[in-house]
This record gives sequence, C-alpha cells and structure tokens, in this order.
Amino acid sequence: MTFRMYQLTTLSLFFISSCASQKVVSFQHDIDPILNEKCLHCHKSPDGVGYVQTGLEMVSYDSLMKGTIFGTVIVPGDSKRSVINKVIEGRAGEMMRMPHGDAKKLTTEEIELLKIWVDQGAMNN
Repeated sequence: MTFRMYQLTTLSLFFISSCASQKVVSFQHDIDPILNEKCLHCHKSPDGVGYVQTGLEMVSYDSLMKGTIFGTVIVPGDSKRSVINKVIEGRAGEMMRMPHGDAKKLTTEEIELLKIWVDQGAMNN
C-alpha cells in the first residue's frame, strides 16, 4: 500500500466514523422542548409579540416551517442560511438576537442542537 493510499484510507475511515457517531436530532424530543421553553412565550398566536410582529408561530412543526410574513426561517440542510440559526446565534446582529430582553437565553448546547437539526434536514421526527 502506498503512502497516498494509506492517507486516503485513513481519511475515509475518519469521515465515516465521525458521520456515524453524530446522533440524529429529533424535533419532538430535542427541538420542540427548546422552542416551548425559550421561544413560545413570544411566538404564539394570537398576541405573542413575536407572532404579532412577524407572523412566526412556533406551536408546532408545521407552523415553524411555514415561517413568517417575510418568508421561511428554516432552509432544511443549511443552518448557515437559515434565519432561525442566524438570529439565535447572533449572526444577524445583537439587535436581532433571539430571544430578546429578559427572556431566558438558549444555551450553547441548545444552539448547537438547533444547528445540527437544521443541517440534518429539519425533519419532523
């Protein structure tokens, strides 16, 4: 086996093992509880402030995927382009960072779970 072949084999095994070891993030078990605790107080109809201003309701998978009056907030498979990830990570600027004010902030682990879930296709699982 040549050195180059050894490198490719090692790299392939590393890639396969890292993909296989990442858990599948579940909307019902992982994401919905985060949204219920950290987002629903503003993003619930009829009078949640976030719902009134944007039309984004987070009471179910379907309402979340519907998005806002301005468009979708999730691009399945692409957390870099998904508005929900941009605003919770602070990439849209501090004025847009969610949740606002005194609301309980998402932990680093919760932010990472949302990122992985979107990157895995934002499935209703």
